[in-house]
Amino acid sequence: MLETFTLHKHQFDQYRGEIATRSGPASFVDTGGGGIPALFVHGVGTSSYLWRNVFAELVGDRRCIAIDLPLHGRTPASADQDFSLPALAEFVAHCCDALRLARVDLVANNTGGAVAQIFAVRHRERLNSLTLTNCEAHDNVPPTAFLPTVLLARAGMLARTGPPLLHDLPRARELVYGVGYQDVDALPEEIVLANLTPLIGTHEAARQFQRFLTSLRAPDLLAVEPELARLNVPTQIVWGTADIFFGRRWAYWLRDTISGASRVVEIPGGKLFFPDERAREFAATLRRHWARP
Repeated sequence: MLETFTLHKHQFDQYRGEIATRSGPASFVDTGGGGIPALFVHGVGTSSYLWRNVFAELVGDRRCIAIDLPLHGRTPASADQDFSLPALAEFVAHCCDALRLARVDLVANNTGGAVAQIFAVRHRERLNSLTLTNCEAHDNVPPTAFLPTVLLARAGMLARTGPPLLHDLPRARELVYGVGYQDVDALPEEIVLANLTPLIGTHEAARQFQRFLTSLRAPDLLAVEPELARLNVPTQIVWGTADIFFGRRWAYWLRDTISGASRVVEIPGGKLFFPDERAREFAATLRRHWARP
């Protein structure tokens, strides 16, 4: 049985703040606490709200911080914002600077995982550990199942079709997130609205989102592959086995490519957004990873 969503949006937002970074303003959630903080990075189409149920499991145990990438959640994007994977990795680094985070346990999902790979090789000294969940790897950018959406973005169609979606949130939830959740009906409409409004709430936002999608390119990830082979940061790969975007083989590719990767933890039947939907299982894997000798 799937877990119930347990942390409501307004509860999560009690921990929210905003910082000025060299990449522009950034929204973040910080539970506070001592020790090495855990930094969570979401991917395209979601926001820091992806982690709300993981935080519900970990609050009191760890200081947990989640950032909103540019254009996502409550982080705005300038008209000329660089949305490339390397620029997003530098955005994460600039957030660390602004929050005075010397070292972090980095956790990432979806496009955030691609960003995390680049961040890891560029800022090895900042990492205490790395956890990657279902995400881009090697040349799987964009993944085949997501290519139709990218093609619509290239053709300028999302700016036309996106904003009307928000008039029917159940339909938007099914259309955008249906393949990423085992039980998408359990995803609260307020989270759907919070995720999608910055991306497709207006025609201008949707045009920016088109630019975001078309800025994500495989060569940027391929460029760091040789350095991944030398990345000895303790790394675990946690993977939902029923994801149509990022199949199981990519989990093992990452394990075999990253020098510090020790294991793959499979989440049977889990889909792309399993960290939200199966937060208790995921939090248990994090605790074990962080407690390593």
